[in-house]
Amino acid sequence: MIQLKAVIVEDSRLARNELKELIKEHKEIQLLGEAANVDDGYALIIETKPDVLFLDINMPEKDGFELLEMLDEVPIVIFTTAFDEYAIKSFEYNAFDYLMKPINQKRFSQSIKKVIEKETNNLSPEIKNEHALSLDKQIFIKEGEKCWLVKIKDISMFEIVGNYTRVFFEHNKALIYKSLAQIEEKLPEDVFFRANRQQIININHVKKVVSWFNGKLKIEMNSGEEIEISRRQSYIFKEQLSF
Repeated sequence: MIQLKAVIVEDSRLARNELKELIKEHKEIQLLGEAANVDDGYALIIETKPDVLFLDINMPEKDGFELLEMLDEVPIVIFTTAFDEYAIKSFEYNAFDYLMKPINQKRFSQSIKKVIEKETNNLSPEIKNEHALSLDKQIFIKEGEKCWLVKIKDISMFEIVGNYTRVFFEHNKALIYKSLAQIEEKLPEDVFFRANRQQIININHVKKVVSWFNGKLKIEMNSGEEIEISRRQSYIFKEQLSF
Protein backbone atom coordinates (compact mmCIF):
# COMPACT_ATOMS: atom_id res chain seq x y z
CA MET A 1 0.00 0.00 0.00
CA ILE A 2 1.31 3.40 -0.99
CA GLN A 3 2.07 5.84 1.84
CA LEU A 4 1.66 9.59 1.47
CA LYS A 5 3.28 12.16 3.74
CA ALA A 6 1.14 15.24 4.27
CA VAL A 7 1.15 18.64 5.97
CA ILE A 8 -1.63 21.14 6.64
CA VAL A 9 -1.23 24.91 6.29
CA GLU A 10 -4.39 26.54 7.58
CA ASP A 11 -4.92 29.54 9.88
CA SER A 12 -8.16 28.23 11.44
CA ARG A 13 -7.63 25.78 14.31
CA LEU A 14 -11.15 24.39 13.78
CA ALA A 15 -10.45 23.76 10.09
CA ARG A 16 -7.12 22.07 10.93
CA ASN A 17 -8.87 19.80 13.42
CA GLU A 18 -11.54 18.91 10.86
CA LEU A 19 -8.86 18.03 8.31
CA LYS A 20 -7.02 15.89 10.84
CA GLU A 21 -10.21 13.94 11.55
CA LEU A 22 -10.72 13.36 7.83
CA ILE A 23 -7.11 12.25 7.43
CA LYS A 24 -7.45 9.73 10.28
CA GLU A 25 -9.90 7.78 8.11
CA HIS A 26 -7.15 7.19 5.55
CA LYS A 27 -4.29 4.97 6.68
CA GLU A 28 -2.45 5.78 3.46
CA ILE A 29 -1.77 9.30 4.77
CA GLN A 30 0.82 10.13 7.41
CA LEU A 31 0.31 13.64 8.77
CA LEU A 32 3.75 15.14 9.45
CA GLY A 33 2.64 18.44 10.90
CA GLU A 34 0.50 21.55 10.66
CA ALA A 35 1.06 25.28 10.46
CA ALA A 36 -1.19 28.29 11.01
CA ASN A 37 0.50 30.72 8.63
CA VAL A 38 2.56 30.84 5.46
CA ASP A 39 5.99 31.40 7.02
CA ASP A 40 5.61 28.50 9.47
CA GLY A 41 4.15 26.41 6.66
CA TYR A 42 7.13 27.14 4.46
CA ALA A 43 9.55 26.04 7.21
CA LEU A 44 7.53 22.88 7.81
CA ILE A 45 7.47 21.96 4.12
CA ILE A 46 11.22 22.52 3.73
CA GLU A 47 11.89 20.35 6.79
CA THR A 48 9.52 17.46 6.08
CA LYS A 49 9.27 17.41 2.24
CA PRO A 50 5.66 16.16 2.13
CA ASP A 51 3.98 14.43 -0.80
CA VAL A 52 0.70 16.28 -0.27
CA LEU A 53 -0.05 19.81 0.93
CA PHE A 54 -3.50 20.72 2.27
CA LEU A 55 -3.43 24.47 1.80
CA ASP A 56 -5.82 27.22 2.81
CA ILE A 57 -5.86 30.21 0.48
CA ASN A 58 -7.21 33.14 2.46
CA MET A 59 -4.78 33.62 5.37
CA PRO A 60 -3.55 36.80 7.12
CA GLU A 61 -0.35 38.54 5.97
CA LYS A 62 0.41 36.04 3.17
CA ASP A 63 -2.02 33.81 1.29
CA GLY A 64 -1.67 30.26 -0.01
CA PHE A 65 -0.63 31.39 -3.48
CA GLU A 66 2.29 33.32 -1.99
CA LEU A 67 3.42 30.18 -0.19
CA LEU A 68 3.60 28.31 -3.50
CA GLU A 69 5.69 31.12 -4.97
CA MET A 70 8.21 30.66 -2.13
CA LEU A 71 8.79 26.97 -2.88
CA ASP A 72 11.35 25.59 -5.32
CA GLU A 73 9.72 22.16 -5.25
CA VAL A 74 5.96 21.94 -4.80
CA PRO A 75 4.14 18.87 -3.47
CA ILE A 76 0.71 17.81 -4.66
CA VAL A 77 -1.52 20.74 -3.69
CA ILE A 78 -5.09 20.34 -2.45
CA PHE A 79 -6.57 23.75 -1.74
CA THR A 80 -9.07 23.98 1.12
CA THR A 81 -11.10 27.18 1.31
CA ALA A 82 -14.49 28.66 2.09
CA PHE A 83 -14.31 31.06 -0.85
CA ASP A 84 -15.28 29.68 -4.26
CA GLU A 85 -14.02 32.79 -6.09
CA TYR A 86 -10.49 31.35 -5.75
CA ALA A 87 -11.35 28.21 -7.73
CA ILE A 88 -10.32 29.46 -11.16
CA LYS A 89 -7.11 31.00 -9.86
CA SER A 90 -6.20 27.79 -8.02
CA PHE A 91 -6.21 25.84 -11.27
CA GLU A 92 -4.06 28.49 -12.91
CA TYR A 93 -1.55 27.31 -10.29
CA ASN A 94 -2.15 23.71 -11.41
CA ALA A 95 -3.65 22.71 -8.10
CA PHE A 96 -4.42 19.00 -7.92
CA ASP A 97 -7.80 19.60 -6.29
CA TYR A 98 -9.96 22.27 -4.69
CA LEU A 99 -12.11 21.43 -1.64
CA MET A 100 -14.78 23.76 -0.32
CA LYS A 101 -15.28 24.13 3.44
CA PRO A 102 -16.91 22.55 5.26
CA ILE A 103 -15.28 19.60 3.54
CA ASN A 104 -17.54 16.66 2.80
CA GLN A 105 -16.03 13.32 3.85
CA LYS A 106 -17.01 11.62 0.57
CA ARG A 107 -15.51 14.46 -1.46
CA PHE A 108 -12.32 14.29 0.61
CA SER A 109 -12.04 10.54 0.04
CA GLN A 110 -12.46 11.03 -3.70
CA SER A 111 -9.60 13.52 -3.70
CA ILE A 112 -7.32 11.18 -1.76
CA LYS A 113 -8.18 8.32 -4.12
CA LYS A 114 -7.11 10.47 -7.08
CA VAL A 115 -3.83 11.32 -5.35
CA ILE A 116 -3.09 7.65 -4.68
CA GLU A 117 -3.87 6.72 -8.29
CA LYS A 118 -1.57 9.47 -9.51
CA GLU A 119 1.29 8.42 -7.26
CA THR A 120 0.81 4.73 -8.08
CA ASN A 121 1.01 5.48 -11.80
CA ASN A 122 4.28 7.32 -11.23
CA LEU A 123 5.89 4.20 -9.79
CA SER A 124 7.47 1.63 -12.10
CA PRO A 125 7.54 -2.09 -11.32
CA GLU A 126 11.20 -1.69 -10.43
CA ILE A 127 12.46 0.29 -7.47
CA LYS A 128 13.26 3.76 -8.70
CA ASN A 129 16.55 5.43 -7.94
CA GLU A 130 16.91 8.89 -6.47
CA HIS A 131 17.21 10.57 -9.85
CA ALA A 132 14.08 8.93 -11.25
CA LEU A 133 12.03 10.07 -8.28
CA SER A 134 13.30 13.59 -8.60
CA LEU A 135 12.05 13.77 -12.17
CA ASP A 136 8.48 13.73 -10.88
CA LYS A 137 9.10 16.60 -8.49
CA GLN A 138 7.23 19.78 -9.29
CA ILE A 139 8.73 23.25 -9.33
CA PHE A 140 6.82 26.50 -9.22
CA ILE A 141 7.54 28.93 -12.06
CA LYS A 142 6.18 32.47 -12.10
CA GLU A 143 6.70 35.10 -14.79
CA GLY A 144 4.64 38.25 -14.41
CA GLU A 145 1.03 37.20 -13.87
CA LYS A 146 1.55 33.72 -15.32
CA CYS A 147 2.19 30.76 -13.01
CA TRP A 148 2.93 27.10 -13.61
CA LEU A 149 3.60 23.95 -11.60
CA VAL A 150 5.98 21.93 -13.77
CA LYS A 151 7.48 18.49 -13.34
CA ILE A 152 11.25 18.35 -13.78
CA LYS A 153 10.90 15.68 -16.47
CA ASP A 154 8.70 17.99 -18.57
CA ILE A 155 11.41 20.65 -18.80
CA SER A 156 13.29 20.31 -22.09
CA MET A 157 15.96 22.98 -21.65
CA PHE A 158 17.43 25.75 -19.48
CA GLU A 159 19.17 28.72 -21.11
CA ILE A 160 21.07 31.72 -19.72
CA VAL A 161 19.52 35.11 -20.48
CA GLY A 162 21.60 37.77 -18.75
CA ASN A 163 21.03 37.41 -15.00
CA TYR A 164 18.05 35.16 -15.61
CA THR A 165 17.48 31.62 -16.85
CA ARG A 166 14.87 30.79 -19.46
CA VAL A 167 12.99 27.54 -18.82
CA PHE A 168 11.52 25.62 -21.78
CA PHE A 169 8.53 23.36 -21.04
CA GLU A 170 5.36 22.21 -22.81
CA HIS A 171 5.50 24.90 -25.52
CA ASN A 172 6.18 27.59 -22.89
CA LYS A 173 9.25 29.72 -22.19
CA ALA A 174 9.53 31.49 -18.84
CA LEU A 175 12.28 33.52 -17.19
CA ILE A 176 13.29 32.83 -13.59
CA TYR A 177 15.74 34.78 -11.46
CA LYS A 178 18.23 31.98 -10.83
CA SER A 179 21.59 31.25 -12.33
CA LEU A 180 22.18 28.22 -14.50
CA ALA A 181 24.78 27.00 -12.00
CA GLN A 182 22.23 27.07 -9.16
CA ILE A 183 19.77 25.11 -11.25
CA GLU A 184 22.33 22.57 -12.46
CA GLU A 185 23.16 21.54 -8.88
CA LYS A 186 19.61 20.22 -8.39
CA LEU A 187 19.15 18.41 -11.70
CA PRO A 188 19.49 14.63 -12.25
CA GLU A 189 22.86 14.20 -13.97
CA ASP A 190 21.76 11.18 -15.98
CA VAL A 191 18.96 13.13 -17.68
CA PHE A 192 20.12 16.74 -17.89
CA PHE A 193 23.27 17.53 -19.85
CA ARG A 194 25.31 20.75 -19.98
CA ALA A 195 25.53 21.31 -23.74
CA ASN A 196 27.60 24.48 -23.52
CA ARG A 197 28.09 27.48 -21.25
CA GLN A 198 24.64 28.83 -21.99
CA GLN A 199 22.37 25.78 -22.14
CA ILE A 200 21.39 22.59 -20.31
CA ILE A 201 19.25 20.07 -22.19
CA ASN A 202 17.02 17.19 -21.16
CA ILE A 203 18.29 14.25 -23.21
CA ASN A 204 14.82 12.66 -23.11
CA HIS A 205 13.60 15.59 -25.22
CA VAL A 206 16.27 15.20 -27.92
CA LYS A 207 14.86 14.41 -31.36
CA LYS A 208 18.02 14.18 -33.46
CA VAL A 209 21.82 14.37 -33.10
CA VAL A 210 24.03 15.24 -36.08
CA SER A 211 27.76 15.76 -36.54
CA TRP A 212 28.73 19.42 -36.82
CA PHE A 213 31.87 21.44 -37.48
CA ASN A 214 35.20 20.83 -35.74
CA GLY A 215 34.11 17.68 -33.95
CA LYS A 216 31.04 19.30 -32.45
CA LEU A 217 27.52 17.90 -32.33
CA LYS A 218 24.27 19.65 -33.14
CA ILE A 219 21.08 18.71 -31.30
CA GLU A 220 17.52 19.12 -32.50
CA MET A 221 14.99 19.11 -29.65
CA ASN A 222 11.45 17.75 -29.95
CA SER A 223 10.22 21.32 -29.57
CA GLY A 224 12.27 22.43 -32.61
CA GLU A 225 15.15 24.29 -30.94
CA GLU A 226 18.61 23.56 -32.34
CA ILE A 227 21.48 23.42 -29.85
CA GLU A 228 25.19 23.36 -30.67
CA ILE A 229 27.19 21.30 -28.18
CA SER A 230 30.69 22.55 -27.47
CA ARG A 231 33.60 20.41 -28.67
CA ARG A 232 34.54 19.24 -25.18
CA GLN A 233 30.93 18.49 -24.23
CA SER A 234 30.35 16.71 -27.55
CA TYR A 235 33.00 14.18 -26.59
CA ILE A 236 31.40 13.68 -23.16
CA PHE A 237 27.93 13.43 -24.73
CA LYS A 238 29.10 10.65 -27.07
CA GLU A 239 30.69 8.77 -24.17
CA GLN A 240 27.58 9.15 -22.01
CA LEU A 241 25.23 7.79 -24.68
CA SER A 242 27.48 5.10 -26.16
CA PHE A 243 26.81 1.39 -25.57
